[in-house]
Amino acid sequence: MCHRHFDDRRNLSGNCNVTKVVSFLSRASFEMTELLLFCVMTRGGSVYIMTNKLRTTLYIGVTADLYSRVREHKEHFYKKSFTDRYNLEYCIYYENYPYIDEAINREKEIKKWRREKKDKLINTLNPYWEDLWVEIKNW
Repeated sequence: MCHRHFDDRRNLSGNCNVTKVVSFLSRASFEMTELLLFCVMTRGGSVYIMTNKLRTTLYIGVTADLYSRVREHKEHFYKKSFTDRYNLEYCIYYENYPYIDEAINREKEIKKWRREKKDKLINTLNPYWEDLWVEIKNW
């Protein structure tokens, strides 16, 4: 199955924590400081679409960790959330970006679309609306 993504799906910089980086900078060498800043600035992101069993409701989201976020939706981790209330457990579309701000902008763009345009986007890469968790969980 073909999806828009950058080469390294599991971007190693995804493990960076901005708070830890800032507190560490004063003690770090110049080279380490540059590496940590690069890590924070290049964290990638994903836009994804979740739906329910009957494919009647869509949720568009953005995350820096698609694997963990989809798992949270499937396990109803956030009780009383939109995805929990409507049982949106099936990830039917995603796009990966090398920078999180690109993913955020794309999420905002897709959220403005009418349902028909969203359906067409999903159908271009996943015409049977299969749950892509099978693919994502093997990352």
